[in-house]
Amino acid sequence: MNSIGDDCNELKKQYDACFNNWFSERFLKGQTDDSVCAPIFKVYQECVKRAIREQKIELREVETDYTTTTEYDNNNNGSGSGSKPSKS
Repeated sequence: MNSIGDDCNELKKQYDACFNNWFSERFLKGQTDDSVCAPIFKVYQECVKRAIREQKIELREVETDYTTTTEYDNNNNGSGSGSKPSKS
């Protein structure tokens, strides 16, 4: 998948390669220090932020918090009565 900005595609490839290497060669072997990719991530992140500004994308539009609770979860008061929630 390409980055949001065409100018960021090469940086994304570099970061993805770094992350994949870190994940398979270090993280899966118990080394959780992820600072090895921090420098390229910072440059890539700045590029993405610039692309977002240039495309006039409002972050609050993409930061909406969607819930995955169901009607049952919302209606279940935890009383343990075993009754099903009523349909309104």
